Amino acid sequence: FNLSGKDAEHILDSICITVNKNTIPFDTETPNVTSGLRIGTPAMTTRGLKETDFVKVTNIIINALRNYNNKKLLKQYKKEVLEITKKYPLKNIK
Repeated sequence: FNLSGKDAEHILDSICITVNKNTIPFDTETPNVTSGLRIGTPAMTTRGLKETDFVKVTNIIINALRNYNNKKLLKQYKKEVLEITKKYPLKNIK
């Protein structure tokens, strides 16, 4: 997508998807910028998301990074993310 890991992290954070910028092998960017992302799934599985939800989230990530300059689309992607998280609320863990 021709984005740094840092930029991608900020874009996805703006639509309520948390990822971490991460270096990749032979990365030409500094560790503070990076060329890659780390996408963790434990929080999603803990919430109970299903395989079809993972596909939806993947598509949202791809579309958000492709269309990061389109504020209207980003607003729609955020709405989709919030619909998914509403479907699988966090439960009190004791």
